[in-house]
Amino acid sequence: MKASKKPDQEPVASAPSPPLPKLLSALFYGACSFLIVLVNKTVLTVYRFPSPMFLGVGQMVTTILILYVSKLNKIIHLPDLDKSIPKKLFPLPLIYIGNHISGLSSIGKLSLPMFTVLRKFTIPLTLLLEIIILGKRFPLGIIISVFAIILGALIAAGSDLAFSLEGYVSVLLNDIFTAANGVYTKQKIDPQELGRYGVIFYNACFMVIPTVLISFFTGDFQQATNFQQWTNVLFIFQFLLSCVLGFLLMYSTVLCSHYNSALTTAVVGAIKNVSVAYIGMLFGGDYMFNMLNFIGLNISMAGGLRYSFLAIRGQGNPDCPSIDEEKATPGSKS
Repeated sequence: MKASKKPDQEPVASAPSPPLPKLLSALFYGACSFLIVLVNKTVLTVYRFPSPMFLGVGQMVTTILILYVSKLNKIIHLPDLDKSIPKKLFPLPLIYIGNHISGLSSIGKLSLPMFTVLRKFTIPLTLLLEIIILGKRFPLGIIISVFAIILGALIAAGSDLAFSLEGYVSVLLNDIFTAANGVYTKQKIDPQELGRYGVIFYNACFMVIPTVLISFFTGDFQQATNFQQWTNVLFIFQFLLSCVLGFLLMYSTVLCSHYNSALTTAVVGAIKNVSVAYIGMLFGGDYMFNMLNFIGLNISMAGGLRYSFLAIRGQGNPDCPSIDEEKATPGSKS
């Protein structure tokens, strides 16, 4: 397809979506977001796969293949590559690779409950970037919810019996990249230009080779090739499932935002986080119970849910933010 055509173009004033697609798309996003955290946790922690960058490369390659085959079969529209595309995307590819690698690195170094709580810092970081870059303002209820999220996370982190400095640094970097990705994606996605699928596709295309090189020169690639579990059918299944889910998470976020709103996506993400944290406490195997830590987890969870429902109640307010705190996708609205 020629670059002059308009990918992902939608009517300016589209009719309201029927209830069933809205519900199914939200459930689809919630299921994909929930499953990819559990599958990545299994691959990196249970099987002790030592190469998060290699796993990221697998997810990028899967994304490129699925979208390119979809373009060839005219299922979706992608603009053809030209010299203007890197300029249109920048700095999203750099943010995308930082988000991808830091996210996969952090999930293997922290318990699921602590990973979930520390990911909550994406919300205040996104608020800050929206104030600075987009000039937004926020109501008092949203600010109070953000403080509750931060307070709970600090209480939980201060009493984390399985503290890992490397894990904390990785997940906080992931928060920064996720927040920046969400805000800059708002500026970059344009149906008249690349469109949502174009941003996802070209982000993956531009960064897959640099990621392979980084993986090779840091020893990540060699660790992956020397991994002992490549003969284990169950591990291979989980690895391939993670690659497919990486794409499905991107696609489901776009779908949910299309049929609903980014605010609905935020609520689904927050509710999913609660499920992940409590399942991690029961079945994760790496959560060390401590009462103060448990209280902090619950304060942060409550603040996150309060934030999401306040955002829905203020959906008509132009100053109300729309944030999905767990998004790791470069091509969808935040």
